[in-house]
Amino acid sequence: MKSISIAKLAEALGLEVIITSSDFADRQISNDEVNRPGLQLAGYLEGFPYKRLQIIGKVEHEYYMDLDPEERYERFRGILSYPIPAIIFSHGKEINDEILKIGQYYNKTILRSELPTTKLISKIATVLDELLAEEITVHADLLEVYGMGVLITGDSSVGKSETALDLVTRGHRLVADDVVDIIKLDTGLRGSCPENIRHFLEIRGIGIIDIQRLYGVGSVKTSTLIDMVIHLEPWDDNKEYDRLGLDEEFTEILGMKLPIINVPVKPGRNVAMIVEVAIRNTRQKSLGYNAAIELNNRLIEDMKKKNEEANN
Repeated sequence: MKSISIAKLAEALGLEVIITSSDFADRQISNDEVNRPGLQLAGYLEGFPYKRLQIIGKVEHEYYMDLDPEERYERFRGILSYPIPAIIFSHGKEINDEILKIGQYYNKTILRSELPTTKLISKIATVLDELLAEEITVHADLLEVYGMGVLITGDSSVGKSETALDLVTRGHRLVADDVVDIIKLDTGLRGSCPENIRHFLEIRGIGIIDIQRLYGVGSVKTSTLIDMVIHLEPWDDNKEYDRLGLDEEFTEILGMKLPIINVPVKPGRNVAMIVEVAIRNTRQKSLGYNAAIELNNRLIEDMKKKNEEANN
């Protein structure tokens, strides 16, 4: 299970650090859920989800401020005595000195955000979803073509980068060449490029080129959701290739199924154009129209008519 340090999370969220625990830089969190300790502030600690980040929102703040100082002290002492990862105050609320003293005594991290509670929780969920997501790095190219994220795979020297360059010249956008980092989100698989090689593309015989400088900022993109896979392979005269497209194939990445199309490559084939057509065709299928099935139905209907005419 992946984890992230509280220090890194605080930086990613832009939180103000009020006090830190001795293990602030090393303390890891792997739970992407949060808790608003309303019941705990009321004195009920049974089943306290202390492994989650604790969020003190406007309602909790107003509630504990109405408590008398001694009761307030006891309620926070109860919460902070548990091994919570951190406690975050939203709305930029003032934090009582007595709470800071309890936090220091129990060696806890106390943070603050100017964001409203609901926006803070939403931001935490988004950041943790990305930072704790399953990930994998693959040898491929990734582009956005007609609004769809297309992962182009294949053996080395099969022509992935050349196909990517051809697609860029046709107005599509490069995300990554050669190395694609993929993470699994609730919305699907998202691919991006390592920052140190972002926007660069290698063409054998020319070398490294900077796509953004050559074709403009509109020719590149930082990341995209991956909708399908195009697998390039050398043409094999002894292999029978699919000529109808009735059967759909899928591949799995991080446990998620993606449609895959195998495209044989040989001199004279315009692979970039084939990729464009494959993507257009896939979009048509997602809208409920399959050209192969339509043709098959027409042929079957035509055969029925001929049989009926022959029987009459």
